Amino acid sequence: MKTKENKELLLKKKRVNEYTMRSVVEDTARKYKNYIALKIYDDDTTEITFANMKSMVDSFAMYLINKGFEKGDKIAILSENRPQWLIAYFGITTVGCIAVPILPDFSEKEINDILIHSESKAIVVSSKYVERTMEFGKDDHVVFRADDLFHIPNDEFQKLTNPKEFTELAGVDASHKYQKEVTAGTIKKSKKDKKRKSETFLHKDLKERAPGEDDIASIIYTSGTTGTPKGVMLTHKNIVWNADESTDNYVKLKKGYRVLSILPMSHVYSFTIDQILTMLCGCEINYLVKPPAASILMQAFKIVRPEVINTVPLLMEKIYKSSIMPKLKNNSKIKFWLRFKPTRSMIMRAVGRKLKTTMGGKVKFYGIGGAPLDSDVEKFLYDAKFPYAIGYGLTETSPLVAGCGPKNHKVGFIGRVVPHESVRLSDVNQDGVGEIEVKGPNVMVGYYKNEELTKEVFTDDGYFKTGDLGYFNKKKKLAIKGRSKTMILGASGENIYPESIEAKFNNLDFVEETLVVPDNGGLVAMIRLNLESFKENIAMDVKDAKMSIEDVKKEAVKYLKSLRESVNKDLQRSSQIDDVELQEEPFKRTPTQKIKRFLYNRKDNNKSK
Repeated sequence: MKTKENKELLLKKKRVNEYTMRSVVEDTARKYKNYIALKIYDDDTTEITFANMKSMVDSFAMYLINKGFEKGDKIAILSENRPQWLIAYFGITTVGCIAVPILPDFSEKEINDILIHSESKAIVVSSKYVERTMEFGKDDHVVFRADDLFHIPNDEFQKLTNPKEFTELAGVDASHKYQKEVTAGTIKKSKKDKKRKSETFLHKDLKERAPGEDDIASIIYTSGTTGTPKGVMLTHKNIVWNADESTDNYVKLKKGYRVLSILPMSHVYSFTIDQILTMLCGCEINYLVKPPAASILMQAFKIVRPEVINTVPLLMEKIYKSSIMPKLKNNSKIKFWLRFKPTRSMIMRAVGRKLKTTMGGKVKFYGIGGAPLDSDVEKFLYDAKFPYAIGYGLTETSPLVAGCGPKNHKVGFIGRVVPHESVRLSDVNQDGVGEIEVKGPNVMVGYYKNEELTKEVFTDDGYFKTGDLGYFNKKKKLAIKGRSKTMILGASGENIYPESIEAKFNNLDFVEETLVVPDNGGLVAMIRLNLESFKENIAMDVKDAKMSIEDVKKEAVKYLKSLRESVNKDLQRSSQIDDVELQEEPFKRTPTQKIKRFLYNRKDNNKSK
């Protein structure tokens, strides 16, 4: 029997004529012509309508053709989020070239290694990051300034002695130079056909270079938890199909809805869900540009009042731990009334409304992805009726594999698989947990210049092996258990999932982050505390606010041992923690805020799988 939800999935209509970036630009310009498409959140002078965006994309694309770029040439993009980032990307892919988005978190060495490995012939780089690409730019490569999409001739770039001078270099405005040429003629309304709209002729050079659905659109170098960046080759169809299938199925957005773009556009989660999906729905994307510090975010929420926000879990987890949880725990009156179901429901909904007001008051879709969400935080969001939605995916799957909308959650589960994707579990253990394997139009072509690794991650019948462990409930909703590479094999063959243990520690007072690693046959929990809050708490207890940092650390170590005893009571013997360590520095993280576990591996770990 078909449920209402399943019927809605079957009724999904295609939002583009074909699954290419070119079609995204043309179709959205036709549908939402005078609506604002892109802008910097606090600067109305940066507003770009869908029609203007197409004009700028076409001009940039024509500029590339006239500069001799051929189909298949790679052009890198390294910039903070801004309208020009997306215009450059569309221009590059419109003429069959391949975009190489680079994560701003990469080091100078990583960036230059990527530029060399990808064989990029040009780069679109902002003033903020040009210092990391000086060698590439002066080595006779084409350089575009991302701030304004000016082409900076090589003789001008050679004059650069200080990165701050980059903004002043003379150049050619590539996104406006050919605007008149690419809109050379129009078809006017006919008297016989009053419904016919004015259309624009596509310049013949652009038409001849238009990409196909199966052409490579991007090579995205991942910065995963295992350490080695890999160039993931994604086609036009991979990305656009994934975005199109996710509209309506998981979220119903209206034209004119405002999006606050926080995550790096060079990450596929942000690109597919924050950019392409919302564009297909006619939304207005507001770019933060600046790093998302708390003060900047609060200002942006107030100015933009977004309906759509996509983040990684860490942002909501920080809000919950720093602002919400202390009030729920420390206010004796609230704590009392939380014991009763009716009053608990009222309190939680009130907190949810206040949280929504803090974010501008209009939030209809708060997407969370890129890493696992803390279970206590999700339980709070669910009880508070906050419009959150969770998604699961990888760069290699463009990214979405499964998800839920703001109205069909099941706490602890991601949700249903994207329609028309095939997902199965392999090597299922006694707990019903197996490795997630995916097949469908969203799955990558392979890793660039790495046939051996590509062959390794695909099964003989074409399924991509994600390396993630999960299971399905009776209603086919997917839950994630952890990574196969991080699963630890106990002395008696038990499967130990460190992420589950870490979550227990992370929900305790003063704990900011935890990493559980195998060490000499046992398990060690490396725990980072909020030492400032911990010190204040100790000072109140011992009436001594002048404790040295070393005294605080000694007390912290004692506290960690008490946490170990508390957590171990809830764990089966094979998963119990043998030792705890105070982690003084923040853990190194990927752009989606997952801890880079490979940096903290221990030797002689007999339990490690």
